[in-house]
Amino acid sequence: MKRLIPIIAFLIISLSAFTQPLQPIDANYYSAPMKIPFFLAGNFAELRPNHFHGGIDIKTQGRTGIPVYAAAEGSVSRISISPTGYGNALYLDHPNGTTTVYGHLERFVPKIEDYIRKIQYEKETFTIDQVVPVGTLTFKKGEQIAFSGNAGASGGPHLHFEIRRTKEEILLNPLLFHMPVNDKTKPIIQALMVYPISDDAGVSGKQQPLRIPTVLAGGAYKLKNNLPIPVWGKIGFGLQAFDLLDGNPNKCGVYSIKLSVDDKLIYSFAMDDVVLEENKYINSHMDYALAIRTGQRLYRTWLQPGNKLSIYDVVEKKGIYQATDKKPHHVRYEVTDAYGNATSLAFTIQSSEVKFKPLERVGEQFKYNRNNHIRNDDIEFNLPEGALYDDVDFRYARQAGNPKFYSPVYTLHNGSVPLHFACPLRIKAVNLPQNLESKVMLAQVDPTSGRVYSATGKFTEGWVEGNIRVLGNYALVVDTVAPKIIPLSIANKKTLQESTKLRFTITDNLSGIETFRGTIDDHWVLFEYDLKNNLITYTFDKGRMQFGKNHVLNLEVTDFKGNNSTYKANFYK
Repeated sequence: MKRLIPIIAFLIISLSAFTQPLQPIDANYYSAPMKIPFFLAGNFAELRPNHFHGGIDIKTQGRTGIPVYAAAEGSVSRISISPTGYGNALYLDHPNGTTTVYGHLERFVPKIEDYIRKIQYEKETFTIDQVVPVGTLTFKKGEQIAFSGNAGASGGPHLHFEIRRTKEEILLNPLLFHMPVNDKTKPIIQALMVYPISDDAGVSGKQQPLRIPTVLAGGAYKLKNNLPIPVWGKIGFGLQAFDLLDGNPNKCGVYSIKLSVDDKLIYSFAMDDVVLEENKYINSHMDYALAIRTGQRLYRTWLQPGNKLSIYDVVEKKGIYQATDKKPHHVRYEVTDAYGNATSLAFTIQSSEVKFKPLERVGEQFKYNRNNHIRNDDIEFNLPEGALYDDVDFRYARQAGNPKFYSPVYTLHNGSVPLHFACPLRIKAVNLPQNLESKVMLAQVDPTSGRVYSATGKFTEGWVEGNIRVLGNYALVVDTVAPKIIPLSIANKKTLQESTKLRFTITDNLSGIETFRGTIDDHWVLFEYDLKNNLITYTFDKGRMQFGKNHVLNLEVTDFKGNNSTYKANFYK
């Protein structure tokens, strides 16, 4: 018993320390990371596929190469270089316990560039995620650290800028730290969505969601038809809204939404911060099915039972309203941006009883809070607890596949229902030749076009197994086609057409490019990979290559199924 007392005391102290409120951060601590007028292509926490936008996207006047500065004194803690994501990115740790992140950079300042380039050559890799020891690369507030670019998964030149609580891994809203953004423009409300949630619920006499456009009238919004909405049972609401900043056409996310019924607040959030590990719950925070079907982003202002986001201030009965008293009720939304500009939408619902036939279940009921699975002699699919945000009437079917497939096509519900994490799938191979076992993979099959998309996977004892991130149709296909290499800088494998660099496009038909390796005179050289343009580039480096002689180039590109292409050339430089 004596031994248990200090253990219990330690646990109580640890829990208390963990649950203590975080210390506020001085709003004046950071300076702007760029010295150009601030116009944003994206703001904090706007709705993105599978994640909240983690920072702000600062437009760089349609060009790259503009200086980027340290927002506060600090030490580089991480350098990430990738053909995807943030591309070339810097992470700068600060004495106040935060980290600033700078993404999609064109290049770093020389002392960072030299540091990471040396490591890339030592490891013979372009893609790298390098932890940097504290004090190795330090910068003062306002000192240049990089140049803006368009690297990685970027749709145009800009700087992605984040502020994070380092230890807690919490993304903070940079617009709360006096960034030089002008904004006196109110958010815009485009439409209301009303959802029947319980089995007996209806909206305007139907058991399906109803979208109603809005119009601006006298500084506030109202419904286009401006009539009471007949509802019955448990219902939820959703809002299609976005924010505009002064002098900027880009549609950004809103900062806060408050929903009241009869002047009682039942739902609200404010985007001060987002816990990094909760990011994927955005697929429940928004209407995922609508986004997949139409591309429109809509805030779901009621909580699905599997939504564990901690951003909500008020969620009275999960934002779901029980409309069974046969009375009218007044509903009001208030929407604001980070600068306090506010707008509203008011409307009336009328509780009107409607009798519906019991909903016919066409599939197996999969519960969000339990393990679910499909298992038979030909397929095994597991949906662990937490993979779903709500219960699903899960539809499973099997149909004959394309003659080029090595299995039937299996329907695993449809892609309008999101998965919180990748789930294991195994499909038994049918009539697969032994020589193709290393080439077979899971593939998602588009139900309309029949086009297939790689879902990876490997062959094991007659089955192909892997993890899938989206629901839909799946089958087994093989990839036996090697990647294509097209030279852009060398003609006839000998004549150099660009004086400062070598460029190639590299593409693959199915499984995707896994690796590429280039050597000149048997020495590894750094080809930089721009995935969105299928482009690799080597810039001649006089410090690592002797000029004024003939050289032998060898470039190898391999896809995820081991198919390999080689390009060789002899050139003078």
